[in-house]
Amino acid sequence: MNVVEFIREQKEQLQQRNDQFKARLEPKFKNISELISSRITNLTNTLNNPWFSKFADNEHDNETACSEKCEVVVQTPKAEKAYNQLLAKLGQETYVGQWYTVDQQCINQFAEVTGDDQWIHTDPERAEQESPFKATIAHGFLTLSLLPKLTDTVNEDNNPYPDAKMVINIGLNQVRYPYPVKAGSRVRVRTRLIELKPMKRSIELVNEMSIEVENSKRLGCIAETVLRLYY
Repeated sequence: MNVVEFIREQKEQLQQRNDQFKARLEPKFKNISELISSRITNLTNTLNNPWFSKFADNEHDNETACSEKCEVVVQTPKAEKAYNQLLAKLGQETYVGQWYTVDQQCINQFAEVTGDDQWIHTDPERAEQESPFKATIAHGFLTLSLLPKLTDTVNEDNNPYPDAKMVINIGLNQVRYPYPVKAGSRVRVRTRLIELKPMKRSIELVNEMSIEVENSKRLGCIAETVLRLYY
């Protein structure tokens, strides 16, 4: 056998083995392909099944019903009336207070109660010499704590929520002190209603409180207070 015949014979044997290999694999690939197609068809039929569609629709309806049912709304006439009145004021300025003088005695009393008696608050002579403000300044928390006084909510004859059985201070969203309040300064507050949330027997509202310092373009304090009115 010469070289050419040997190569031809080997080529034929290789081609034969290749055909045999393909013949063995093709049925397996065909079975896998048919299995995948069958699974997809079954899944599609299941999704299109009227019973399944009805079940899915009912589930969606239940979620919607639950969402509507669980939505909290005011349930008392007084609360509903108050809510509608407040809703009409949403985003508007609702109060401008009277000027109030923050004197050194007020600052000293706050320092004694809280224990914060740093010289920048309680030592006028040293503050005049060493402080960049050249005077003692009110504590930031003192300025904040004046809100009930500045908003006149402590006045029983001037109750801003007369129909509410109880008014609870829930807390604060944020507080900033852009400018110090020097001893002897006069301050006042401006209130703006920025958020309103009806509940079952109460109303939660958020007020933006801006404490102005007389003869200053910068605020002494700006805070978002959260109140809950119970009816």
